[in-house]
Amino acid sequence: MTDAIQVVRGACPHDCPDTCALLTTVENGRATKVQGNPAHPMTDGVLCTKVSRYAERTYHPERVLQPLKRVGPKGSGQFEPVSWDAALDDIAKRLQAIAARDPQAILPYSYAGTMGLVQGESISARFFHQLGASLLDRTICASAGAEGLTQTLGNKVGMKVQFFAESKLIVIWGSNSIGSNLHFWRIAQEAKRNGARLVCIDPRKTETADKCHEHIALKPGTDAALALAVMHELITHGWLDQDYIDQHTLGWADLRERALQWPPERAAEVCGVPIEQIRQLARDWGTTKPAAIRLNYGMQRVRGGGNAVRAVACLPALTGAWRHRAGGLLMSSSGHFPVRRTALQRPDLLGERRPRTINMSTIGDDLLREASAAFGPKIEALVVYNSNPVAVAPESGKVVQGFAREDLFTVVLEHFKTDTADMADYILPATTQLEHWDIHTTYGHTDVLLNRPAIAPVGGARTNTDIFRALAARMGFDDACFADTDEQLCRMAIGDEKDFEVLLQHGFASLPVPDAPFAQGGFPTPSGRCEFFSQRLADMGQDGLPDHVPNYELASGQGPYPLAMISPPARNFLNSTFVNVQSLRDIEAEPVLEMHPEDAAARGIADGAVVRVFNGRGSYHCKARLNQRARPGVVNGLGVWWRKLGLNGTNVNELTSQHLTDMGRAPVFYDCLVEVALLQKEDAHG
Repeated sequence: MTDAIQVVRGACPHDCPDTCALLTTVENGRATKVQGNPAHPMTDGVLCTKVSRYAERTYHPERVLQPLKRVGPKGSGQFEPVSWDAALDDIAKRLQAIAARDPQAILPYSYAGTMGLVQGESISARFFHQLGASLLDRTICASAGAEGLTQTLGNKVGMKVQFFAESKLIVIWGSNSIGSNLHFWRIAQEAKRNGARLVCIDPRKTETADKCHEHIALKPGTDAALALAVMHELITHGWLDQDYIDQHTLGWADLRERALQWPPERAAEVCGVPIEQIRQLARDWGTTKPAAIRLNYGMQRVRGGGNAVRAVACLPALTGAWRHRAGGLLMSSSGHFPVRRTALQRPDLLGERRPRTINMSTIGDDLLREASAAFGPKIEALVVYNSNPVAVAPESGKVVQGFAREDLFTVVLEHFKTDTADMADYILPATTQLEHWDIHTTYGHTDVLLNRPAIAPVGGARTNTDIFRALAARMGFDDACFADTDEQLCRMAIGDEKDFEVLLQHGFASLPVPDAPFAQGGFPTPSGRCEFFSQRLADMGQDGLPDHVPNYELASGQGPYPLAMISPPARNFLNSTFVNVQSLRDIEAEPVLEMHPEDAAARGIADGAVVRVFNGRGSYHCKARLNQRARPGVVNGLGVWWRKLGLNGTNVNELTSQHLTDMGRAPVFYDCLVEVALLQKEDAHG
């Protein structure tokens, strides 16, 4: 190896359970290859198609590499380049003027564009706390499931992913593992080769369902009914570990009574699946050891999402599956990580102030609200980073309307001119993962990863942390915490110097989590038990037991919008990230709607026809793809395409609502009714 070639250890920044360890090859200061680190057991040298193209994203010809100031009307995408000093001076001046009236009129908007703790919420959080800006409730992806899991198991905790390889039954519930959890799928394949039975529960016949022994294609939003019917069968057939229930659970008598109200016949009608499939699932779960559930966040994006997660999370305790290291459940492992968020984010900078909290999932409505005693001041400024709300937030017609307000000052930190960046007053060029320090926890395994910068920032790009430090200086924020470097923040995130030295040396370090964490109970709940009944929920006026909570929008096959629609990710995109990487867009080709041939025939729709998908909130044009991946009565709108790349300048979120889940205040993307019609020529621009 010459001095001109080096290999730099890093971590994948994207919102995926796998959090892969990366190796970036750098030749003469330019990244030439991004690959998985073979020394990291979870990554094992393998990356998904998306991230293997990461260098293409970093050097993309359309990447924003200098600050841009809007010169045309809002949303026109017309900008002129300006210097960093000019941009930051003007932004600071505008924010100071608003803050002088009421800092709560300023709102940060961010999510998981990077999952890193440092480029995510560190200096940015400090900046907005010092300012006294409105707080953001970051609910858009996982908060319903996280709340349901926490109410039952005590935190976002579960079995160690590698031990699924030893399971004899794996239930993959609400997850297309091949597309969104690739390394878990490799483990499941190993178990399958060793004789394990694989069952997939998903309204869509995914690529994962194709390769499982059984696919249960339930209706969206009926997962709790299915789980309760499984409990019914466990009880009536005596497939219970009564000793584990007695010692390590709370609320069994009440849960038993509720489950007995859910015979398979009732659940079959609600879920739209054959009775025998439910009986077989219960028989498999009750009689196979060790048995494990890989639960994922797809199933909690409905009105009853939190309850559904609670119901499924009760199943392993009923059969004592937790006794085995290859038994139990994994939805998220992020609660295992001792992250020092308070040190990173410094909420103490608020002092006595208690700003309001705005839910990111209702940004469409909230940007259109006037000042009131109940709401507080009108939102006058938005600073968006690590997110693309115009594409990803629900009911995007309203989101666009809000962002188009001439009296709204909007700053967007971005790599590209996304739908949201097009609506900005300033676009500030941010670094990609190859250009900055960061530290990553995961939600699919139990390793911490360090990301080192592999290359210098391209063009004029600056790190999120650097941008907020510069703004803090211009706003006169002189607390010493704004001088912390990114490397210092990485060290602060874990707080153990010894661990950080391991990260510097290897790029990753494993947490000391027991192989079978709940074999002897010891759940991180108030009672130390798996809580079938949650007193905390009861105290909030909610049902303390899990139940089936029907969707807001129930498909009946009748009425103006007779079809249920779910909008799972396209395999080669990650939400709206990667949509502009040409090689990946070439694979996806165009926005599509999967339809069952029966539903298409009733509407005179042929495969490949351009259709209008619509409801009372808006309409979306895309191509119909007729196949068995869609079950009758349900259509699948794949992928959150950028609106401006859509056939009529919209995407699937034109149709989703701003309703919130039963717990966790999360959006209900998969609780959505639509109608589909052949696009007539005169509609083509409507």
